[in-house]
Amino acid sequence: MALSKHMNPDKLMQEAKDHKSHAHHLTNTDLSQTSSSYGARYGTFPLPKYKIPSKGTDAESAYQLVHDELALDGSPLLNLASFVHTWMPAPADKLMQENMSKNLIDQDEYPMTQMLHTRCISILAELWHAPSTKQAIGTATTGSSEAIQLGGLAMKRIWQEKRKAAGKSIHEPGPNIVMGANAQVALEKFARYFEVECRLVPISVESKYRLDAKKAMDYVDENTIGVFVILGSTYTGHYEPVKEVSDLLDEYEAKTGHSVPIHVDGASGAFIAPFATPKLEWDFRLPRVVSINTSGHKFGLSYVGVGWVIWRDKAHLPKDLIFELHYLGSVEYSFSLNFSRPAAPIIAQYFNFVHLGFEGYRRVALADLKNARLLSRALEKSGYYYVLSDVHRPANGAGNLLAGAKQAAGVTDEGDVENYVPTLPVVSFRFSDKFKEEHPEIQQKWIQTLLRAKGWIVPNYELAPDLQTVEILRVVVRENMSEELIDRLVCDIIETTENLVKTDSPMHALSTLGTHSSSARRHQGKLDHGSGQGDSGTYAKQC
Repeated sequence: MALSKHMNPDKLMQEAKDHKSHAHHLTNTDLSQTSSSYGARYGTFPLPKYKIPSKGTDAESAYQLVHDELALDGSPLLNLASFVHTWMPAPADKLMQENMSKNLIDQDEYPMTQMLHTRCISILAELWHAPSTKQAIGTATTGSSEAIQLGGLAMKRIWQEKRKAAGKSIHEPGPNIVMGANAQVALEKFARYFEVECRLVPISVESKYRLDAKKAMDYVDENTIGVFVILGSTYTGHYEPVKEVSDLLDEYEAKTGHSVPIHVDGASGAFIAPFATPKLEWDFRLPRVVSINTSGHKFGLSYVGVGWVIWRDKAHLPKDLIFELHYLGSVEYSFSLNFSRPAAPIIAQYFNFVHLGFEGYRRVALADLKNARLLSRALEKSGYYYVLSDVHRPANGAGNLLAGAKQAAGVTDEGDVENYVPTLPVVSFRFSDKFKEEHPEIQQKWIQTLLRAKGWIVPNYELAPDLQTVEILRVVVRENMSEELIDRLVCDIIETTENLVKTDSPMHALSTLGTHSSSARRHQGKLDHGSGQGDSGTYAKQC
């Protein structure tokens, strides 16, 4: 067991100082302090870490202290674990800086900001083929997590109204919602927080690690408020089959008379599919799709803090979920989980729509997918890895007969996105079966740890229930992940893998390093292990 497991680093630092201070045994005062290396220059005193200081310090000193501590964070550019966008051009930064003090909820005070918010909703409604952009209704949210709660609440309320109108109970047996076991944790949060039975459909290799449409029908009944269908699984990037689920629900309604709607979780895919594969039917072109959410701060290319939810028309957003406000200088309306919200991320989203346009978003999406294909092919050609994502695999089906004929003749345009499986620019991979057979002593999680030492943040985690014994590494290819960075990443992955093969037992101590690398960090302000409910199988890790 690591030595640090038995040591208290705060106590060691206190005892090592030139002048030891002692806490009174009755007060049990926390003497943990932080001192800036510029303290002598600015004349500052050590500051407590976990309580507010009795006296503050000047702004320059405070900035330098916090700035230096934050230097220990990872680089956003090399954070390949996150879907969240991390770069915008300088004019967008300027706009956000100019408007960072505006509160979106103050509609009377900031009418033009509210107008930009309305324009964004209309743009998304048109992009997702709402029957009428004038009838579509929506709102900005903090992100897709909040947007999903709102979409789910609307479906639940409509189900309740139908049950009451039919003279049926809304409590016995109560509402349920259906989703794949690969669902991101925000979807399960809706079910748990708003008391809806969560019916998770197991995944399989055959279902491409995401929702199996036919199996999902086994979980649907008259108490199903809706089906969450994900346009881009966080595990592997696969799009779930929205149209297939819609067709099966049409057949179900024809047989039973029960209408079950679809909410599309397009957190990432709703900003990729419309631009990269506009022919793909997943949105409001399908009448059963009643609402869609997305994250503007993912492939919407804005900074963190903006999501969207759009309903196909006003009939699918019950009026009793909309609050009328009379105390901000005018009559205003609110349908969100929180009240105050920064306006700057919404302004940044509108900036992107104006700056990039359809063609600009398409170029970014195609470049992301191209780089994801490059990474996938390189990993598989190494022989060390198998790629679970399908971003680099040719599309099948009758609609691709011409592409198949061209491929057979050796004249395929590898740059044409229509020749590939529609998916997110995500690369999920694992050790190949051959590699695991030849090197059973090497643990895949060591790759994550060793890449982190080079600056790369590439998570290693288990797949969803029924495939939880399979560990994968995952890379999200965002706009700032250039071909040059892909080349460097491939070099580092291959070099790291080969070094593990060549290195004797000292390298294998990484198995304990990977387990205990954070043991030296203090956990003040965090919940203890075991404080939350056990793993339900949905993706609950950092995303």
